Amino acid sequence: MPSKAKTPILEVTHLKQYFPVKKERILEAKRYVQAVDDVSFSVEPGTTVSIVGESGCGKSTTGRAILRLDDPTSGTIEYNGQDIAKLSKKELKAFRGDIQVIFQDPFASLNPRRTIRQMLNEAMSIQNVMDKTKREDRMLELMDLVGLPYDSLERLPHEFSGGQRQRLGIARALAVNPKLIVCDEAVSALDVSVQAQVLNLMKKLQKELNLTYLFISHDLSVVKHISNRIIVMYLGKIVEIADNEDLFQSPRHPYTQALLSAIPIPDVNVKRTQIDITGDVPSPINPPKGCRFHTRCPFATEHCRTVEPELRTINNTHQVSCHYAETLSF
Repeated sequence: MPSKAKTPILEVTHLKQYFPVKKERILEAKRYVQAVDDVSFSVEPGTTVSIVGESGCGKSTTGRAILRLDDPTSGTIEYNGQDIAKLSKKELKAFRGDIQVIFQDPFASLNPRRTIRQMLNEAMSIQNVMDKTKREDRMLELMDLVGLPYDSLERLPHEFSGGQRQRLGIARALAVNPKLIVCDEAVSALDVSVQAQVLNLMKKLQKELNLTYLFISHDLSVVKHISNRIIVMYLGKIVEIADNEDLFQSPRHPYTQALLSAIPIPDVNVKRTQIDITGDVPSPINPPKGCRFHTRCPFATEHCRTVEPELRTINNTHQVSCHYAETLSF
């Protein structure tokens, strides 16, 4: 992380994203899936902030709200100081160019009927990126950036491997010169060796192009290699935020500790204390009172079951939502 704080490129404040549930009975009270509930964080330019957690924790829904694919129930999302909910049609088009996305499935996110040249040209045409006569050079430059041969432009998506398709997804995102890229499980569909190649490519591009990443993943071992700062979510809430090194050396929330204890260690002589969390994730339609993790937490007390903990700072920039964060060790 930079030693001196910069003005955030993205600032999310008290974001809530509720989805109505279809009524099963006429007189039934209206219910909502509380996918994201009071989430706040910021992203500094040129850094990578990762959001991690189990399926259903709200990380991808947060990403969709930032991309303005869903309109938030409440709260604000500011990009370079502008509330994206208040952007005009013209401003929204410029915003679409500044923030791009790399999807989880590199095959489903590419049009199977279009060549790579057609897809890249379409993206640049929509955003009016440079003159038509210069787009050919730009497309060749993009192939160089992602490490693919020039003849890739004439081929269809099914002619590439999974790793190559994800490189093409990165090229399409870069085509409109974005400043922030939301990476939604961008390497989870790839083999481990290919994951490493794509992550190294992303880090290289970030350094060369001064990109900012919001990296969404369920795998802490993956985000360790790319993140400056990590946000851990559980059942729609942020439970911990810390710098990369701080989170892995001194996790303070029991959920984070359990996630870290589940990471395999490639050394039979190294032993790690396994923290078991039992049961299933509660329903986001009717989340537990108090701490949302108390139904699965091995350290929960009556206080945890009745009083919801606030997300508070315990050490410089390390924030934790746990009543006993200072006493729990890993």
